[in-house]
This record gives sequence, structure tokens and C-alpha cells, in this order.
Amino acid sequence: MRKMNKVCLSLCLLVALSFQAIAQDKPQLDKNTNQEVINAMNLEQKARLLVGMGMKIPGMPALAQGGGAQGPVVGSTQDQVPGAAGTTAMFEDLGIPTMVVADGPAGLRIAPRRPADSQTYYATAFPIATMLAASWDTELVYTTGQAMGNEVKEYGVDILLAPGMNIHRNPLGGRNFEYYSEDPLLTGKMAAAMVKGIQSNGVGTSIKHFAANNHETNRNTINVKVSERALREIYLRGFEIAVKEAQPWTVMSSYNKINGVYTSESADLLKKILRQDWGFQGFVMTDWFGGKEPVEQVKAGNDLIMPGTIKQLEAILKASKNKELDEKLLDENVNCMLNIIKKTPAFQKYKYSNKPNLKEHAAVARQAATGGMVLLKNNNQTLPLKPQSIAVFGNYSFALVSGGTGSGDVNEAYTVTLPEGLQNAGFTLDIPLQKTYEQYLAAEKAKQPKREGFIAMFMPPPVIPEMAIDKQLLKNALAGSKVAIITLGRIAGEGGDRKTTDDYYLTAAEKNLIKTVSDAFHKKGKKVIVVLNVGGVIETASWRDMVDGILLAWLPGQEAGNAIADILSGKVNPSGKLPTSFLVKYEDDPAAIGFPGMEYGEAIDMGFQKVRPAEIEYPEGVFVGYRAFDKKQIKPAYEFGYGLSYTSFAYSNLTLSSSNFTSNLAVSVTVKNTGSAAGKEVVQLYLSAPGKTMEKPMSELKGFAKTNLLQPGDSQTLTFELDARALASFDEIRSAWVAEPGKYTAKIGASSRDIKLSSEFTVAQEIVVETVNKALPMK
Repeated sequence: MRKMNKVCLSLCLLVALSFQAIAQDKPQLDKNTNQEVINAMNLEQKARLLVGMGMKIPGMPALAQGGGAQGPVVGSTQDQVPGAAGTTAMFEDLGIPTMVVADGPAGLRIAPRRPADSQTYYATAFPIATMLAASWDTELVYTTGQAMGNEVKEYGVDILLAPGMNIHRNPLGGRNFEYYSEDPLLTGKMAAAMVKGIQSNGVGTSIKHFAANNHETNRNTINVKVSERALREIYLRGFEIAVKEAQPWTVMSSYNKINGVYTSESADLLKKILRQDWGFQGFVMTDWFGGKEPVEQVKAGNDLIMPGTIKQLEAILKASKNKELDEKLLDENVNCMLNIIKKTPAFQKYKYSNKPNLKEHAAVARQAATGGMVLLKNNNQTLPLKPQSIAVFGNYSFALVSGGTGSGDVNEAYTVTLPEGLQNAGFTLDIPLQKTYEQYLAAEKAKQPKREGFIAMFMPPPVIPEMAIDKQLLKNALAGSKVAIITLGRIAGEGGDRKTTDDYYLTAAEKNLIKTVSDAFHKKGKKVIVVLNVGGVIETASWRDMVDGILLAWLPGQEAGNAIADILSGKVNPSGKLPTSFLVKYEDDPAAIGFPGMEYGEAIDMGFQKVRPAEIEYPEGVFVGYRAFDKKQIKPAYEFGYGLSYTSFAYSNLTLSSSNFTSNLAVSVTVKNTGSAAGKEVVQLYLSAPGKTMEKPMSELKGFAKTNLLQPGDSQTLTFELDARALASFDEIRSAWVAEPGKYTAKIGASSRDIKLSSEFTVAQEIVVETVNKALPMK
């Protein structure tokens, strides 16, 4: 018996060694060239590498069951990093590890708890992208990216599905909170800084959603009809800046069509523009369940199909065997994948700790939040406040929204409420008022159905109606407090666009709250401040005169209450500026016409939502945001680039390096702190160009910089560089970037409409800066 056992053991050992020897005979990704590895792969292995391993989310209809139009998933990501968005196939015999990818734009989104594991896996909830853009501070955004990327690496993730960089074309865009700005330059510079920060950790990013994914309604089917010029100058420009300046590891194609073709199936977009025109070196992945035809996606250069289904894998294999799909195209896509796989922590066999420094990153999140808050109103220097008794009103004061839902959500350990933040800053609160609100909110939440799995992850919770303030409660608050703070909030999320009623415009209860509190406090000579805990633009013009101060706090991440208190108390001087315009009324925006598109045809069941074929036109062309309002002479409530400070600044000594432009030009200006508090100023460079052959915006942002923290009386000189591309517009006929001859005006301002200094220079003759591929013509 013992002899037989020894023989069996010897045979098993021999078989194992044989398999090992066979594996060692194959090319290995860490030792051989990509081509040698590709040559050793069979057709199914190549296809498997190009189709993700699927995803399973508890409670997700149809897709979690493996049914519906999408077909069953290939595998599960749960064994890798629970809560991650997806993984790629592993081929141990070739030394190809799996890659783990996870959301998202405001921090890493993974499951905070795991079965039979007492350890927690919380991540830091950083401020939303719009708030980061409101800082106009690329160094701050880089630092935020560094902290974010560290958590990605230490939790065993290879690629973060961020940043989002679509343009705020319309204020009702459902995912505007995930995106930076209405301006492509600001968008591109913020994204480049974020990518560099994250990737400094040796992990990757996926800039998204490429491209023209500016609304959520029917996002999987909608066809965006847009001119080549508007695409190149507005909707692609930010991506171009991020690719050229930061080389993100991956790009995520969007759900929508552009001029009749799904972006993930568009060789014009993914090959001609992204790779040939811009020199992109990474790979392209689909958005989750994006596009329609996997074979066309492979042909177009969409290298990875996510999260991956069996039907997609079968379709690619069938087309390859039938010679409908050239295997050389598979090889090209696999090569793009392997180039990035070799950079990943997984390939480097990095031993991640599952213990990032969350305390240190919380401090970064707090700094980023204070840097992006925008002071919209400060009548008679109401702010900053000295420690005193405060009455805090509004549901959201006691349940601050740290971030959005869906892909932009983060499972953080805590969110600091406004009362907590104010108390930490030394303020005294009206405790009976606080307890009344807390009891009301607890009772309302108890009425709501339990939220689990997919519903909890992607669908925003029901909005709790604003609590009515009875006369006695208000009387007591007024007697015991010197100042009132009202917080108005909005929950932001993906899958749908915002509404004008009770969202963009305030609810009747919110208006009544502002009026009731303001009337009572003002009669006693006391001040009222409104804090806006929102992910995007809301209407302010109809009620702003009722209050003394307005602080735009956005969705500021988990340190929300502390960061708001830092600004209100003057611990930090606000230096944020608007990255998107606040209109007097929604109808003032030309992009409101036709939004969110015209539906036609039968509804399509996507498993978790129904969509219809739809189409939307962008008739405004390049006149988006402040460009449109300048053209139509519409006065915003608060213009692009606007923001107040607790100090004042003076601009002087505007200097151009030459009055005649040839290939580049330097623009310098000196900024002095003329007030009594230390502060930072965002200096903005706008350019007016001649429009002889193409209609041009009145002015366009061409540069920006944030000063150091200037003490009272201190000055700083800032210099901006203008190259020929900064002067150029896109000529569709020639498919070229062209700077027209004539007079240009360089404008230095504190906002798009607060121009401090200006100076002219001349371009003597036309400059054809760059000729690019003809792509994505509007049909």
C-alpha cells in the first residue's frame, strides 16, 4: 500500500513537472516580446483577453441573472477585489496576469466589507470633479490624484476608471458632477493633473467618456449630431490635452453615437483622432455594456469590451473563424493590451497592503474641498464668522451629501456633518433645533424601503421633503442664535438627467424656508447665510437678495462639514472660481433647446433601465457655456470664472513679449493683495480673435494660474505662454487648425466678465498650425 502511494505521488509530481516544463517552454510576457507572446496565443485566448470577465452585482436585474439582451456574464470579479468594476482574463502559462479595474472619479469604489472578514476596506471620498475644477489649481488636483492613486494601488486595483471629462453642455446633465467644466481648456488641464497624480503611483487611469456623452437620457442609444468644428474645439479638446500632456493608460469610449456611429465602433474616433492625430499609446475600453456590435468594436480599435459577456466572446470567435474579422486586428488590440498590462502592479507582483493611510488622505480631501468652494455672495462682509451661537436649518445641514451615486460613489467610513464641523471650529449650536431635525430625518428614512445591492449602488435615494419650521421652534432659535445658516442640497447620480422643477429651481418648501428664516432673523438685525450642497448649477437669482451670504460648497467629500466650517470661520480664505456658469433662468441656455433629445422607435430593455432610440442636435456649435452667453448678450447670475474672497486684489503691469505674433507670445501680469487678509487669486487669460472666415467667440479661456498665498501687500507676477495652437480655430474644409491674420486681444480677468487689463497683438499672415485626419463628418 505504501509502495502504491509512493508511485502515485511520483506520477503526480512527474505530471506537474511536465506541465511546468511545457509552460516554461512558452514565451513569457516578462521575458519575451509582445509579438512572441501573441504568436503563442491561440484564437480563443486572444478573444478572451479582449472581452472582460464580467461582473455580478447583487440585486441587479437581468444582467446579474445572466439573462436579458446582453447575455450571461463570462465570470465574476468578486474573488479579486470585491466591489471592483471588472477584471481581464489571466493566462498563467504566458505570464499574463489579470487586471483589476474599479471606479471612480471621486475616489476608489470597492466593497467596504467582505464575508468572514473583520477588516474594513473603506476608501476616501474626495470632492467631486466639478469642485476640483473650481479650485483652478492643478497642483492641488495633482496632490489629490496622488492620494487617490495610492489607495488604488494599496487595495490591489490596477486601473481607476477616472477622470470623467465630458463638457457641461447643459446644466441639467445628470453626470455633470463627475465632470470638470463647460470649458475644454480647464477640463483638459484638470484631467491632465489628475491623471499624472494617480499614475505617479504606478497605477493606471481611464479618461472617460470618449466622447460627446453630455446627457444621461437614452445614453445607450442616443445619436449626437454635432459639427466637426464643435467636436474638435469643444468636446474633444479636453481629451486631447489630457492625452498629450499625461498619456493616460486607457481611454473609455462612451455609450452614445456621434453622427450615426457608436463611439466604440468608430475607427474615425479611436484610430484616426485618438491614435494617429494625438499619439495615444494605451488601450481603449468600452463603458459597461456599451455599444452594440463587438466585431465592429474590435475593428474600430476598441481593444477591451467591458464588463464582458459570453455572447460578445462568441461573436468575436465566430467572425474570426469565418474570416469576417482579420486575426491581425485581434493581434493589434492584444498588443495594446499587453503594453499596459506590463505596467500594472499585478504584473510587477506588487504586494499590496489593503491599508492605505486614510487619515492622511482625509486631510488631502479637506484641503481640496476648501480650495474648490466658491463664495457667491458676501453682503457687507457677513463672512467670515467669529465663533458664536448659530441656528442651523435645512435637512442637508444634518445629512450633507459628500458625493454622487453610481460610478461616482465612494464607500467612505464617514461624512462630517455641518453641525460637527461648526462645533469643531468653536461655534455653539442650537441643540433643540438640531435634535428636531435629526428626529425628523430619522423618521422619514424609516419610512423608505430598504436599499440593497444594485439599487443602493446606482440609484439615488428618495428625496426627503424639507422640514417645516413651526413658529415656536423659529422663535426659540432666533432668541438663542446670532446667525442662521440654511443648507440646500441636491443628490446627484448617473442614469438620468436633472429636471427643472424642484431640482434646478428650488422647491416651494425651500423657498418658504429661506423667506421664513430670513424675514425673522433680519427683523432682529441678524445675518442669514445659505450653503449650497449641490453637484451642479441651481437657480439663485429669485432668492439671493433675501440672504446675506451664499457659499457654494458643491459635493465636498467626506470632510464636508469641516471644510465648510474652515471657510465660514475664515480659517481658509475662499479662492474657488466657477468652472461653469450660473444662469438667471434655465431657458437662457441655447443648449436647453431640444434637450435631452428626440425619441423614436420601440423601447429597449437594458436590464436595469429601458431606453429608446433617440437623437439630439448641437446647433449652437462652438458657442457653449460662457461663449454662448457672450454671443447672445445674456447676463448670467454668476459668470464663468466668478468667485469672491475675504480680501481684494489689484492687477497691473500687463506685458506682452511682442506686439507681433510669429510662433509664440508671453503674457505677464502682476497681482497684488490690497486687502487685509491673506489669500489666493485665480488669474484668467482670455483671447479675442478675428473672425473673418470663421465666426469666433467674443473671448475664450487660453490660460489660468492661481497665485501663491499672498499676504496683505504682497505681489506676484504670473506669465502665460501663447502658442499658435492657442490662436487657432478648426477649419472643417481643410481639416486643419488655422490662426487667422489680424488683431488679437489678450485679456486678463478675475472672471470671464471681470476683465482687468487688455492688450492687442497682430498676426501678419495666416498660420496653418496643424492638418489632421478628416473624421466624424456630420451626416
